[in-house]
Amino acid sequence: MMSGDAIQACWTPPADAGNSTVTLSFSFKRDGSLIGPPRPTAAKVTGDDKARKAFIDAAIAAVKNCTPLSFSPALAQGIGGNVFTLQLVSPKK
Repeated sequence: MMSGDAIQACWTPPADAGNSTVTLSFSFKRDGSLIGPPRPTAAKVTGDDKARKAFIDAAIAAVKNCTPLSFSPALAQGIGGNVFTLQLVSPKK
């Protein structure tokens, strides 16, 4: 899906994140804005609790900073309220 690529482009993992991943779950309104904040559903983060929080916060910020996305009218019709998941990985591939 195109929105994943757009969000990946905004993703800047913390420099010291090592080999970390987080999966976020979120939904869009038809206008491409978020319905509520993205929620982490899975995370494997190198480092301590502080590193974990920084990594997850950076991932959530990437989604928030990249929205609203622009959807085609056909996509907008069917997107409202659907839950999407996106995995963000460090180092960025």
